[in-house]
Amino acid sequence: MIARVLAKIVGTKNERELKRLKPIVEKINSLEPEMQKLSDAELSRKTVEFKERLERGATLDDILPEAFAVVREAARRVLGMRHFDVQIMGGIVLHEGKIAEMKTGEGKTLVATLPAYLNALTGKGVHIVTVNDYLAKRDAEWMGPIYRFLGLTVGYLQNQMSDSERKKAYACDITYGTNSEFGFDYLRDNMKYSLEDMVQRGHYYAIIDEVDSILIDEARTPLIISGPSEESTDLYYYIDEIVRKLKKDIHFTVDEKTKNAFLTEEGIAECERLLGIKNLYNPRYVRLIHHINQALRAHHLFKRDVDYVVKDGKVIIVDEFTGRLMPGRRWSDGLHQAIEAKERLRIEAENQTLAMITIQNYFRMYEKLAGMTGTAETEAAEFKEIYNLDVVVIPTHKPMIRIDYPDVVFRTQKEKFEKVVEEIEKCYKEGRPVLVGTTSIEKNELLSKMLKKRKIPHQVLNAKHHEKEAQIIAQAGRSHTVTIATNMAGRGVDIILGGNPEGLAKAQLEAEGYDLSEIDERAWNEVLAMARQGLDPTTKYKDYWAKVLYEKYLECQKDAEKVKALGGLYIIGTERHESRRIDNQLRGRAGRQGDPGASRFFLSLEDDLLRLFGSEKLKTFMEKLGLPEGEPLEHPWLSKAIEQAQKKVEAYHFEIRKYLLEYDDVMNKQRETIYSQRKEILKSDSIKDWIISMIEEKCEEIVEEAFIENKHFEKENLETLLQRFKEIFAFSPEIDVNFSKKEDLVKELKNSALKRYEEKEKIIGSETLRGLEKYFLLTTIDTLWKEHLLMLDHLKESTGLRGYGQKNPLQEYKKEAFYLFVDLMKRIKEITLSYLFRIEIKETRESSEEIIEELEKEEIDSKKLQYKREDPFKEGEEAASQPIRVQKIGRNDPCPCGSGKKYKKCCGKNLEQGEIRDEMSKM
Repeated sequence: MIARVLAKIVGTKNERELKRLKPIVEKINSLEPEMQKLSDAELSRKTVEFKERLERGATLDDILPEAFAVVREAARRVLGMRHFDVQIMGGIVLHEGKIAEMKTGEGKTLVATLPAYLNALTGKGVHIVTVNDYLAKRDAEWMGPIYRFLGLTVGYLQNQMSDSERKKAYACDITYGTNSEFGFDYLRDNMKYSLEDMVQRGHYYAIIDEVDSILIDEARTPLIISGPSEESTDLYYYIDEIVRKLKKDIHFTVDEKTKNAFLTEEGIAECERLLGIKNLYNPRYVRLIHHINQALRAHHLFKRDVDYVVKDGKVIIVDEFTGRLMPGRRWSDGLHQAIEAKERLRIEAENQTLAMITIQNYFRMYEKLAGMTGTAETEAAEFKEIYNLDVVVIPTHKPMIRIDYPDVVFRTQKEKFEKVVEEIEKCYKEGRPVLVGTTSIEKNELLSKMLKKRKIPHQVLNAKHHEKEAQIIAQAGRSHTVTIATNMAGRGVDIILGGNPEGLAKAQLEAEGYDLSEIDERAWNEVLAMARQGLDPTTKYKDYWAKVLYEKYLECQKDAEKVKALGGLYIIGTERHESRRIDNQLRGRAGRQGDPGASRFFLSLEDDLLRLFGSEKLKTFMEKLGLPEGEPLEHPWLSKAIEQAQKKVEAYHFEIRKYLLEYDDVMNKQRETIYSQRKEILKSDSIKDWIISMIEEKCEEIVEEAFIENKHFEKENLETLLQRFKEIFAFSPEIDVNFSKKEDLVKELKNSALKRYEEKEKIIGSETLRGLEKYFLLTTIDTLWKEHLLMLDHLKESTGLRGYGQKNPLQEYKKEAFYLFVDLMKRIKEITLSYLFRIEIKETRESSEEIIEELEKEEIDSKKLQYKREDPFKEGEEAASQPIRVQKIGRNDPCPCGSGKKYKKCCGKNLEQGEIRDEMSKM
């Protein structure tokens, strides 16, 4: 009550905002006469003048009034369209980084030209985001003449474009495209191995058309680039067979404490013999070393029924702390696949996530973000909380006279649809155009069948966006037209009463074989402008196309008068959507620019929303009223109650999106770190300093680990430390000094490693090694980042269940994700150094580019990699995951490993508390 009184005295926040904008609009209007006096060349030169003023220290706000006045005049001359005052207001709101809510038909596409031009003057590039490829192309071509007239470049993105075409589009001052194209280009850029291959040039300013659709509806699904696992699954089986032939302590050694296994000199020679290659540590075979190491770990460090169990043909990890099974979790880095090969199971083919980002986090990268839509106010709280965007409702150019009738509710869907069809038939016979909104394609088809029975011509559209749909929606305002569409169909396209003369004229000219590319765009727009002013353009333009365009304009105007007399476009909603925005979007198709129109929703107690809302009470109420079949219940209170139900559902979905975003924020910080490091590596001519730093850090880590484990460091521990050093640096340093301090040991290890690296540089060549350093570091980052994304996915699944243990899943996820990331950074350094210290290149004449090209192209003979699975499957059986029967194992039962010993004295000897046995007894 107090809020209402205050609002009447001081005005609402929105009213105060509009009041602030009015003086700026008046200043822009005062410049109009001055701009009209300028010649085309003088008006175009204003762009150069504005850029010079910005270089001299002026701000965009300083030049805003004049810049907006220039764009308005350019639009009037080039397109025959002049920005209204409310459109100028919308442009100011967008420039300030806010959301402008403007009703359908208010010319949002034209509004965007104002802030786009102003911000493009900085030279940093402006992105205008649309909901589909067709609108991106249409808007760029439609508004392009304004930008080009003023000396700016404009481009647009399409799905099938090549990288060179994309780079050209991004190099333009203003770029149109869909949210997915912008997002995927960002992800692809961060997978490139050269700065020259990147297409984007930064994220300065974005204007999002239909901002609610993109930032809220589509934000539920992240953008993911995925692909099949790079390695053939056959390679796991092939390596597994080789590892089975290696002998422990002869060909490899095992460190059970650190769960590591590594080949001896004899083992390397044996692997080379079995693989049929000369040098296992040649850079082209680095992937093989990784597979061999993981297979050795799988066979000798991970035990069945201890570290994992096999159930239904799948390897399920056993939690080492609780002994409980963790279905859905997978070991990373190819270890899980190696264990599947060891157990002779089908290796699960899974799409590997290569890169991922949510819509929310992509658009939050922009320095300045703005948006426009016809329906944003209902989601104002979410826009503010997630994106820090304020919503400003811009008044309409002409008063809204659309009639929104109260909802009518029927008992069954059958009754509802019968009434809808009757309503459509009545309007069709009158000649009044009808647009019917449904929530699914199934309902589209049901209505279509019912209309066909009554022989009512109609168009059926679903939510797939393409040019044909836009054309049909644009003509949905013609008399005797019935269009059935999903509630979202036709976003961004105006329904003009009487039809769209441009579309009709182009269709006729194309049908007659006329080449539309020969028509001058500016002349076409001038014909339309003259027609709107009541002038006959054919007195100036004698071309046939001008005659057709003018005739179609007059035809549409005549039809529009007829439709207006019938009450304008009639919107019928067949079901309430969970979100009020979608309903408002459907209603907004009618009543554009002060046109008459009407809308009504026909509902039933069987609709999803009403079932959730509590239809039993309504059903009982309707039965008590004694309403006969087919008689609806209609009351404004009912509409209000339904709206309250929608608000609850909206709040629920908001909480879900917010919760998911909190999870993604964890990954986002890690993504930013990895991508910024990648970019730094690509920008650097040499990363030798990075490598030296990594060597020094790794030496410190090795010594630190040894001293943490053994507070009183003895000489006996030196052997373990040196073995760890050898795993990474591929040699054992000669240490013969009695170390009393760990600092001395660190220094000695650093000197040994750096000395060996300098020797390697002399052998390989400085230039070649610099190229290989970059290649190995980038490859390692990309490979381990992919695995890390997979680990985070599994981590999210597992931490979600910890709520049952009175723990906050999000906090658990943040904590464990941090540890995983720390481990990732360590592994990147370790694996990169391991590769660099092991490379052996006999042909020193080869450049790093030639070697890298070989690495990428050359693979082991594919015939050798084909592993015939003879053992796992019986003859004639299909090679598929076979269920494994898991039986309860008693302490005195024979051990399943086949040793002949009792289980308690064999594999079961490590099970002190019997947790795994307990878990297995449940199976």
